[in-house]
Amino acid sequence: MASSVMMSTGSVSDPTDIQKPKGRIIVATHHLPWIICRSGNSLPSNGINPGTGKSNHVHHSRGLSIDSVATSSSSDSGYGLKSSLSTANSDFIGPGLTYNTIDSVKNITSELNAPTEPVDQESLLKPKAFNSEWTLKSRPGHSALFSGVHSLSESGANQVVHVGWLGHVPPSQSTSNANPDPVTLSLTPQTPEETVQQAKQMLWSLQSCVPVLLDDNVATNHYKGYCKLDLWPLFHYIPWDDTKSTREGTRSWPDYVTVNEQFAETIIQIYQPGDIIWVHDYHLLLVPSMIRKALPTAIIGFFLHTPFPSSEIFRSLPRRKEILSGLLGSNLIGFQTYAHARHFNSSCIRVLGCESSPTGVEFHGFTVSIGIFPIGIDVQRVQALCRKDSVSQKAKSIRDLFPGKRIIMGRDKFDHIKGILHKLHSFEKFLQLFPEWHNKVTLIQITSPPHRSSPSFASKISETISRINGTYGSLEYAPVHHYHQILDEDEYYALLNIADMSLITSLRDGMNTSSHEFVVCQHEQKAPLILSEFTGTAGSMSGAYLVNPWDHLGVANAINDALLLSIEDRAIKHKQLYDHVTRHTAQFWASSFIKELCSISQGTTQQTPTPIVDTPRIINSYTHAQRRLLMFDYDGTLTPIKKVPNAALPPPDMLKAMQILVQDPKNVVFVISGRDQACLDTWLGHIDNLGLSAEHGSFIKYPGGKWINLATEIDLNWKAPVAEIFNFFTERTLGSFVEHKRYAITWHYRLADPDYGTFQAKECQMHLENAILSKLPVEILLGKKNLEVRPISMNKGEIVKRLVQQQLQNQPPCDFVYCVGDDRTDEDMFKALKKSELNEDTYFTCTIGSATKHTHAQWHVNAPQDVIDLIGTMADYIETDMNILQLEVKISKCMRTNPLVGL
Repeated sequence: MASSVMMSTGSVSDPTDIQKPKGRIIVATHHLPWIICRSGNSLPSNGINPGTGKSNHVHHSRGLSIDSVATSSSSDSGYGLKSSLSTANSDFIGPGLTYNTIDSVKNITSELNAPTEPVDQESLLKPKAFNSEWTLKSRPGHSALFSGVHSLSESGANQVVHVGWLGHVPPSQSTSNANPDPVTLSLTPQTPEETVQQAKQMLWSLQSCVPVLLDDNVATNHYKGYCKLDLWPLFHYIPWDDTKSTREGTRSWPDYVTVNEQFAETIIQIYQPGDIIWVHDYHLLLVPSMIRKALPTAIIGFFLHTPFPSSEIFRSLPRRKEILSGLLGSNLIGFQTYAHARHFNSSCIRVLGCESSPTGVEFHGFTVSIGIFPIGIDVQRVQALCRKDSVSQKAKSIRDLFPGKRIIMGRDKFDHIKGILHKLHSFEKFLQLFPEWHNKVTLIQITSPPHRSSPSFASKISETISRINGTYGSLEYAPVHHYHQILDEDEYYALLNIADMSLITSLRDGMNTSSHEFVVCQHEQKAPLILSEFTGTAGSMSGAYLVNPWDHLGVANAINDALLLSIEDRAIKHKQLYDHVTRHTAQFWASSFIKELCSISQGTTQQTPTPIVDTPRIINSYTHAQRRLLMFDYDGTLTPIKKVPNAALPPPDMLKAMQILVQDPKNVVFVISGRDQACLDTWLGHIDNLGLSAEHGSFIKYPGGKWINLATEIDLNWKAPVAEIFNFFTERTLGSFVEHKRYAITWHYRLADPDYGTFQAKECQMHLENAILSKLPVEILLGKKNLEVRPISMNKGEIVKRLVQQQLQNQPPCDFVYCVGDDRTDEDMFKALKKSELNEDTYFTCTIGSATKHTHAQWHVNAPQDVIDLIGTMADYIETDMNILQLEVKISKCMRTNPLVGL
């Protein structure tokens, strides 16, 4: 049973009507959207090691950009024949200069306040020159992300500061020596400062970019290690037994943390009050919490572009708690689909024990909002590219290569998760079932090189293509043409224009934007789209044929149906697709997310964060006080919350400090708990002079005294119907149980299935409210994985009132009060102290949780151990004071017995 969570869907009536952030928008992505290129092959003078004559951090690669992508001539037709989509070679870009550090960001922070001129859309396609040697070029890939982010600054209303790693430019697949790959220089923390500063100034002056410097080995282990060996397979439902070098990925965890720390440090250094921070994707999952620790009031958004797996899959990740805690430092977490958001919510409940709220997830008293924001494409840019003369010419060339054939196109990364093998099996099934299409249909499959080669997978692909072409082809006809290369942009959009169908069979995918591009390019031809139901796009593409990639027969039938689709039906389906794609663009996605984040920020900024406890101030007041009253909750305050209530034993260091505190005659110490008398006596009753209060104030035991019943006149006839309801839900909720107290009944569901337990608790609460609350003088307390019913007149606030009044009547009057608790029941104590006659400078209230937790307390600490450490400091003062007193007594006795000692 899924938790009930109300999630925003990122819908706005006008994508340009967004609430403006007060400051800048700081966008953090793993890679910057730009690369720095050099026009020639010569290395800069400071890139040569004069001692060895070798270059420092040199990488030979072909620079890739939006309008210039390297191509390869390799193809696989199954016959060993070489073919090419076109004979035109792509233009060549000079060597890119890439670098990454934060050490010298401080030197340019004064420049970061300078206004940035908005960049027009066409500028994305043009190189940016900074001097005669260096050129700024657009990074290939992630065009939807970068277009959406760029649109936020187009109107000039928002300044977008982009933080990221320049990274390495991937090598081309070309084997030609006529135009060798140029040299790219990767700047690291070891790169000369002059080169670093020049590159930083260029990136900032032209595109408001701030680079992160990463050591080559650390960057490699982060991306190719933990990201690609641990996170990527897991997020795409690939069991680790089916992947290579899982242990290698796990060993890369320290480097993953290091990279996230350096990103967070860079953002913190350039942050200004009023800025909004937007972090992207699985490479930077820890960044939000790292920023939150340094900037408690910052507005932080996170968007995950990949799928988020089921909690049953995610729980297998060894670092699952660290990953979730890192994400929950955000104010808003965005996902592509409702399913991904639901899986995340369930993982937070099951792994961290978080509570689900109507707006998101409760974490340390702070509500983290969850939203659904499906990404789109830059429609205007795709339309402009489709209209280029060069694209039209190449489209004609490709069509001439396959005269009279219906072309089915596929374009995927060469990765198992993209379902390429499933696509081939389905196409083979189609040819087997529908022989009338032989020699009439051709599948053109483009695969871009993977981040990690897989010879076994490549062998399976090659064998399958050879079998299909050998069985159903001839000397004049090959059913499958496979091109393992990076297409240049003109060829890609030409293929989108002339294809008679797009076939996408991903086994698991985030938002497959290739389907969006196909729809836009097919506005005239209106060719059908076959789409895997396991892509994030599937839920919104109602005009597509949705298929299960594992159902080869179903996919084969869908191919046949799509080929036979009438012109009228094609127009109807295309209109549905086109309307959705042109409405939900990359610009719409970015503006929707920022609008939601701004809305959250307005609500958050109205709340004053609770400051971290001022330990020196409290200790100073404590040491100068003449009479003190110390009051503590137990569970979640003096000991961490446990799944099994009886396992919440008092920590030894807490017991030691408490035993010392009660020895000071100036101190009156009470533990005020929801526990019953027997439990408190068992765990704390051996501490002399410690006061206790049980069942939320129903009983009290003064230091050295006996239990006093404060609820003798309360009618308990309500307990029978409440117990009946609790027993009903206990029988139907495995792992739950009922705890009977003298004046309260508690239903615990901490050991139940988290989702189902939460659902049953809401149902139980509804029954209690309808059947009990309207008739009897009781109230329901929503605790941590429990429901408690108690009389309205009994709460911890009443005990605090009683104790404070008694202490004020003593001489000297109480001049120091310290009260600490962690949950809703403890808020009654804080409110009681606010309303008391105590001087505000004499009492200190403290809650356990985050600075943004809704509370009446003056201060906060992060965990129970912080409370124990503080009372340990108080105890150390008492021990020191007592040791001095004992020494003075000894000296006094010695002087009385031997007066000469004093001389």
